[in-house]
Amino acid sequence: MRWQQFGLTAVVAMGLALVLQADQGRGDAAPPAGAPGQGGGRPGGARAAGPGGGRAGGATGAPIGGTLALTPVDARGWGWQVKALMNPATPRPLYNKAKELLFQDKQVTSYTISTFNPDLYCEVGKHFDYIWFEMQHSTMSYDEVRRMLLTCPGVGAAPMIRMPDAFESSIQRATDLGAIGIIVPTVDDALEARDAARFSRYPPYGRRSSGGGSFGQVWPGINYRATVNDNMLVTVMIETLEGVANAEEIAATHGVDVVILGNNDLSSFSGWGQNDPRYQDALITVRNAALKYGKYFGNAGAQYLNGYVLSADTRMVQNGPARDGWTAPRGGGPGRGAPAPGGRGATPEPDAEPVIGLPGGTPPASTPGRGGRGQ
Repeated sequence: MRWQQFGLTAVVAMGLALVLQADQGRGDAAPPAGAPGQGGGRPGGARAAGPGGGRAGGATGAPIGGTLALTPVDARGWGWQVKALMNPATPRPLYNKAKELLFQDKQVTSYTISTFNPDLYCEVGKHFDYIWFEMQHSTMSYDEVRRMLLTCPGVGAAPMIRMPDAFESSIQRATDLGAIGIIVPTVDDALEARDAARFSRYPPYGRRSSGGGSFGQVWPGINYRATVNDNMLVTVMIETLEGVANAEEIAATHGVDVVILGNNDLSSFSGWGQNDPRYQDALITVRNAALKYGKYFGNAGAQYLNGYVLSADTRMVQNGPARDGWTAPRGGGPGRGAPAPGGRGATPEPDAEPVIGLPGGTPPASTPGRGGRGQ
């Protein structure tokens, strides 16, 4: 039966691609004029734009979009289903800073950490909403993440792990060590989304097993067992046309909090540049699904904070400006490029990968985090 499901999904995805292409009235639509904004500022002045900040709409100043219409945001707002599942007895503000800010209708950004470096983690944790521990595209171990969390527990930014998969064994390790958020890449259907959600939380909502771990040391002085379900932030990434075709069933999955686009991979898998109207229609499809089912929407690439029709609705990005304007030091500053305890971390964090499918192929100038696959 599994091969039949894969076949059906592939057919649906191919159909979506043809529909999006037909909407453009030509087989190979060219991107609209104008390069994307390179700033990392926030709509409405929530955060100041970084160097080169501005709109992405070219000479007209119009934001870049596709041909599909954005579903209007009604009085319930973003994340209404996520909020409805909260236990009223859970203390506020949440100790998951990123989730609390989402509930306040704020946008959240992260700093990506890909190597063992406790000094770096303790510093950047003061300035960002969440930390994106990169476990999909790095050789870092779960124990190294655990040791970083224990160096400065409760530093501020919510520790979240981008998983290599949605297996129970992997998610159990991530949650037991003290992470209060997981990010699952390349989610193509509701089954993967379901596994991400249910293995992240204890019963009655989830299937997380009770066991030992360092979570009690990372979150001391709180009733962890009674509150962690509400503080857990489950994010799934749509990065393929199969995922776009199944966006509604993914967004409808119980326990999923945020649906974000893996912008580089979606451009790579679809073959469309990120300013191509067909690509933008794919993003709008996912955005509308997230809104319909009461979840939050985001883009991994910080360039989407400015200059796109989706910018105001992009509630979560992988990297972006620090909330307090802090900028990461370069060339051997504290925690970057200096040897970490135990002889690890002597190699600086890698430079951000080029942004696939955008003119120039370079990441936003104001993005301080280090690139991962999702950008």
